[in-house]
Amino acid sequence: MERLRLRKVRLYDARYSCMTFLATSGVPDVVLAAWAGHTNAGFTTRVYVHPTPDDLRVASDHLATLLGVEDVADAA
Repeated sequence: MERLRLRKVRLYDARYSCMTFLATSGVPDVVLAAWAGHTNAGFTTRVYVHPTPDDLRVASDHLATLLGVEDVADAA
């Protein structure tokens, strides 16, 4: 890895990235928990699901569409 100048990635890092990607792609929490081998979906989401500002913006856009309001950024 050093010779190829690749960043060292721990197995946990790959697991974390995979779980986060699946969560932000809409995979249900109970499925994520089962995939991770957890019995508690709440634990899985606390550990692996951390929404980005872009994720929050998408959620806001969905809510605005549902409520039939114009984009808040355009209204300002």
